[in-house]
Amino acid sequence: MLSKFDDYPIHQTAEPVFHTASSDRFQYDRFWYNAHALDGSFYFGVGLCRYPNLGILDGSLSLAIDGRQYAFHGSRRAPQEPTELSVGPMELQILEPMGRHRLVIGENETGISCDLTFTPRTACIEEGRQTLRNERHIVMDATRLDQFGAWSGWIRYDGKELKVDGATTFGLKDRSWGIRPVGDAYTGGAPMADFQAVHFNWLPIFWEDHCSLAGWFEDGEGHQWHTDQGFLPLYAGVEDVPGTNDSGTRLWQGKVQHKLDFIPGTRRARSGVITMHHKSGESMEISVEPVLVHRMKGLGYQHPEWGHGKWHGELVIGGESWTDAELDPLALENIHVQQIVVARCGDKVGHGVLEQMHIGPSPTHGFDDWFDGAK
Repeated sequence: MLSKFDDYPIHQTAEPVFHTASSDRFQYDRFWYNAHALDGSFYFGVGLCRYPNLGILDGSLSLAIDGRQYAFHGSRRAPQEPTELSVGPMELQILEPMGRHRLVIGENETGISCDLTFTPRTACIEEGRQTLRNERHIVMDATRLDQFGAWSGWIRYDGKELKVDGATTFGLKDRSWGIRPVGDAYTGGAPMADFQAVHFNWLPIFWEDHCSLAGWFEDGEGHQWHTDQGFLPLYAGVEDVPGTNDSGTRLWQGKVQHKLDFIPGTRRARSGVITMHHKSGESMEISVEPVLVHRMKGLGYQHPEWGHGKWHGELVIGGESWTDAELDPLALENIHVQQIVVARCGDKVGHGVLEQMHIGPSPTHGFDDWFDGAK
């Protein structure tokens, strides 16, 4: 099956680009974005993903504001042309590769619509390959890139309109691809051992003249099996960004120390101190104070109905909203969060998000069971 991509010299196998190199049904290729107001008043996230071996394309927009969260979801049969990035009224436009991207959701029955443009203010950073196995097969094998920028445009929801100012609304683009658990779980074969505990934290921060990124995975014994640490120069506008890769980018290798103070009865931090370490001996201590929470189920993560890669039909859209204070914080669908944070490093002040997903026991976080809350 040929596609527009086949006119570019980008082939990695003897097949057309449409055909994946892996037959793993968990193959995925995702666009993901977030945005947060400088004053902490709102957060929104966007996800759009193609699952080539499932034949599905799905996407979501989720907005947290004034104690409530609103979400648009859509799912369709994946088009044969991979460059077609629309799900019903939702369309992602790549205005320039590694440059400006635009998301449009036309007026529809959910009452949620938007016209948003992401403008990069940094080059890209490539995170390390994330590979996790169980006793029999690959669970995750993915590459991720991150690019920091600003958002402008508007979102309409619940009869209201939110103006998104590019001077005060920051966020980033997160592109990832490879293999991750999506759609229905594998069935059949000999029974396997219990699920693996996973504790994931991710901390991208805008400072005055640069951006920092720290991310880490830990298992149920507290072993930190993957870390990402990096620093990128921050530029005034997209025209100043020196291409996809910036020679001023610095990558660190080492352990990320953390001390998170959890809200009792939850798995969500109310404060924290994260210390990035480089093998050279350099370190950077960042304290964070959350100011607003966004549940990642609004973008499909662990969502009981709109989970990633689920077949809903040829084209289906839906909308929902909820009051955060009324949720069970320990329900699986509510554990995965991103919070807007104010960050401090010495006398420097930054703004960003802290992502947390804690499933299973953890000696470093103080969890004894799969879904117990902090004491």
